Amino acid sequence: MLTQLVAFAAVSAVVICTPGQDTALTIRNTLLGGRRSGVLTAAGVAAGQAVWTLAASVGLVALLSASQPLFFALRLAGAAYLVFLGLQSLLAALSRRAAHAGVGAAVGVALAPARAFRQGLVSNLANPKMVVFFTSLLPQFVTPGGHVFVTLLLLGIAFCLLTLAWLSVYAVAVARARGVLARAHVRRSLDAIAGTVLVALGLRLATQAR
Repeated sequence: MLTQLVAFAAVSAVVICTPGQDTALTIRNTLLGGRRSGVLTAAGVAAGQAVWTLAASVGLVALLSASQPLFFALRLAGAAYLVFLGLQSLLAALSRRAAHAGVGAAVGVALAPARAFRQGLVSNLANPKMVVFFTSLLPQFVTPGGHVFVTLLLLGIAFCLLTLAWLSVYAVAVARARGVLARAHVRRSLDAIAGTVLVALGLRLATQAR
């Protein structure tokens, strides 16, 4: 049992620490709304994973994974959402550039806490990689014949908490450097980079094979 837990922690760390759409969104929202928005985005991501955990525990994720049309629809929805958020960041970068040149005013950069949480939640729920994780990886750490539902639930909750902790570290680090990162030319570059990354992730998600 201890060996399984250690293996689960190691695999989870690799999955969680590998930068992806959740990391990009957390950084973006921290720049927009500060540490609180970043942490709430992380909380939204973790809440989405909690939903996946419950779904996996009762077998719904396996059903979704086996349904090609549903899986495809989920993938497209997630891709569209990422592209939408990316375009918002790119437009913000263009607006800042125009404002700096005296052409117009920059768009507002405030991000309501509830919106930050919602974006993290929706982004994770629309991420088909979560289906793959909870159907192919998580069950490997469940002992056959044991309390499968409880074990899946506990492992999933542990994964959620690890994700929340890791993304919150990102949010705190970015928030502490926000004074430098918020400078006009730096912020334009970061908005452009974040937007490009999110759009690229969305297009990759939409075009990749299952």
